[in-house]
Amino acid sequence: MIREYRGSLKVEERLDGAVWVLRFKVTRDSDHKRVERTRVIGRVEDFPTEAQAFAEAERLRLYTIEPGSKRGTLIFAILAEFYLQELKKVPESKKRKPKAASTVEDRERIIRKRLLPRFGETEALKIKPSEIKGWLESVQDEENLENSTVDKIRRVMHLVYSTAQANDLIPRTVEANPVTHVHIATTTEYEAILVTPQQAWNIICRMQAFERLLTLLVAVTGLRIGEVLALRWKHVDWSKFRIHVVSNFVRGKFGEPKSAASKKPVVLHSLVMGLLKNWRETTAYAGDEDFIFASARLKGKAPRVPNMLVEDHLRPAARQVVEIPDGHRFGFHNLRHALTSFLVEIGTDSKTIQDMLRWADPSILLKVYAHSRMDKRMEAQAKMIEAMGLNEKTAQRFIQ
Repeated sequence: MIREYRGSLKVEERLDGAVWVLRFKVTRDSDHKRVERTRVIGRVEDFPTEAQAFAEAERLRLYTIEPGSKRGTLIFAILAEFYLQELKKVPESKKRKPKAASTVEDRERIIRKRLLPRFGETEALKIKPSEIKGWLESVQDEENLENSTVDKIRRVMHLVYSTAQANDLIPRTVEANPVTHVHIATTTEYEAILVTPQQAWNIICRMQAFERLLTLLVAVTGLRIGEVLALRWKHVDWSKFRIHVVSNFVRGKFGEPKSAASKKPVVLHSLVMGLLKNWRETTAYAGDEDFIFASARLKGKAPRVPNMLVEDHLRPAARQVVEIPDGHRFGFHNLRHALTSFLVEIGTDSKTIQDMLRWADPSILLKVYAHSRMDKRMEAQAKMIEAMGLNEKTAQRFIQ
């Protein structure tokens, strides 16, 4: 007979106390009819909650996630594959958007390259928090990973379990998701390389016309590189000095902007608007449906590739202006960080900054983007010292 998924539990009184009884359907081999069977799981005293009883049923291999499966074991790989199927689903309702291609790609890579090789064949409900934590720490040490990267791996594994719980594949209890008990450091020592407005200008001036205009647009508006590359001429509102962000080009695929806030129009200064008009008069791809930064190699049918723009143009130009340590990241997003920090330095109110950078969550300003340069920190400290009355003269009295 072939057991089918899960069944139900009930408590029955016996002479030696209450016990959990699992009721489940099977397909009888003789006539292929569905019939009900029961199996005692254990005493309620030993398994106080229904979730614990279900977990024991899984340990005893009394049911499986796959109807008709003969494996009889709920291994982590089954939960992971189910999660990937859910992740890639296209919602039927237009009110719900599919996951961005970059999100799907990142999570699938983590699952296939990291989680499955380590936990794929392990019974899902037998994986212990200590195993997960120990493995994450060893991977971090071996590969010298940032805390944020390790936390991303942990979060993807948590999503695998929570999605299984939401779809009744495993018990919806804290005990059934071992990742809930895994706590690791999430702060990172990484600090984005900041450039001043003058340094940004010097970088831009070292580029050719195409890359120069594209980089300037990122530097003064804070547009994400994928948003810039997805722009078509029809998205420019010449009369209102605005750009409409309607798409995002990431890893060779077009998708929705990062959030609803990302779709807000981006203002454009008249000087930059003039440079755009000049580019349109120069480029071979000037039609309304053409990409503003079209790839000549692809005859305008697609925009340029962002990572090639970084490696071939942005980083070489930046290295002539600022020091970039080996292995340190520097890309178009650094210019977004730089713009935010500059706006903070000149006293721009947080609401204006939020609208300019098009964040859904205003708290991200101080959590992620707002950096202070060392000279600004020194300047701020000097103001405190001056206010205290500490100077060369009072310092001498201080040490006597």
